[in-house]
Amino acid sequence: MEWVFLVLIGFIAGTIGSLVGLGGGIIVVPAMLFSSAYFTIFEHVTPQTAVGTSLLVVIFTGLSSTLAYMKVKKVDYKSGLIFFIGSGPGGIIGAYLNKYLNLDSFSLYFGLFMIFVSLLLMMKDRWKPKDREPGQGDVIRYYPSENGKKAAYFYKPVPAVFISFGVGFISGLFGIGGGALMVPAMVLLFLFPPHIAVATSMFIIFLSGISSSVMHIALGNVNWLFALALIPGAWAGGRAGAMIATRLSGKAVINLLRLVLIVAGLKLIYEGIF
Repeated sequence: MEWVFLVLIGFIAGTIGSLVGLGGGIIVVPAMLFSSAYFTIFEHVTPQTAVGTSLLVVIFTGLSSTLAYMKVKKVDYKSGLIFFIGSGPGGIIGAYLNKYLNLDSFSLYFGLFMIFVSLLLMMKDRWKPKDREPGQGDVIRYYPSENGKKAAYFYKPVPAVFISFGVGFISGLFGIGGGALMVPAMVLLFLFPPHIAVATSMFIIFLSGISSSVMHIALGNVNWLFALALIPGAWAGGRAGAMIATRLSGKAVINLLRLVLIVAGLKLIYEGIF
């Protein structure tokens, strides 16, 4: 029953992560930490194990989603590689510093982060980039708009690298994909169309997940048996989420995710303080 539960968690995390560009770790980590009261195999799971295992799974969610988004030509590879210049090293540093967090401090900080992510999702429908003209040094990218004509978005690479470093750091520290912060930044600050931002975010999550996982593997933070159970579900969920994203708004799923994040975040904060 425990292994079926892990496969199911992997599928849910992969589907939701791919649908809104989160990566899925924000589902896997609290699920592993909360489940010790119901399944004996999770009794000795530490924040480090949960984070390390989650990031390994995030690699497969990111790859599965990226392959699905590639088929509909939504992934901006050039921009993804530019952002990875920051998120890669940030993820390694965050993964290394994770070892200094005990269960109480991890629960508190991760709970606060989950509440923050839920607030970002509440404002998702109101994300509207400010109009501006491309300037000197901007990276300019083109995509087909809804009316069939070419449209453009553009951004400055240096701020993009610095912001992605911070996102990568949080990803390595908490075991999430980082898309919860990356997608809003790409839409609001760098004028990405939302559908391009989500798809490209999953590509970045795949790359940064590899770099972060290397550090967690070196530190012995990965439970390989848990990962083997989570990965098939996450792979299938990643493809399912990408397919849903191309057909539906996903508003009901996002509303459910908001509720789950708030409840789980409040529980983590309570456990971290008391």
